[in-house]
Amino acid sequence: MQNRMLAVALAAASILSAAPRRATVVHGGAVRGPNGGVAARAGRTTVHADGSATHTSRMGAKRPNGATITSQGSSVRDASGNVTASRSTNATSANGSTYQGSTTYNNATGSVHTGTCRDAGGSVIPCPTRK
Repeated sequence: MQNRMLAVALAAASILSAAPRRATVVHGGAVRGPNGGVAARAGRTTVHADGSATHTSRMGAKRPNGATITSQGSSVRDASGNVTASRSTNATSANGSTYQGSTTYNNATGSVHTGTCRDAGGSVIPCPTRK
């Protein structure tokens, strides 16, 4: 990248609340880059006395060229240690192509991911692969 992205923290919070037999942490933050890009994230985790826990989080970002991404997810662990989780992600490139994907997880089946990429006209196209 020709220009270094120096991010300035706009907001950050970490709050711990302790109700009887439960602890909750809420956290989040946001940044703005020197060229106008922005990103933000927030999450909440609660752990109960029986060992069960819940977590939710979401994030979003936008580049100066108009490209965007949003993602949100959640997970639950019951008192026996069984875990279920899901996350969905949507992204749009500067040229209008899109990605919509979701991932689910549970102890019995492991993780399952589905995703679809479309060009700016809405036609399904192959998704790029990592190199």
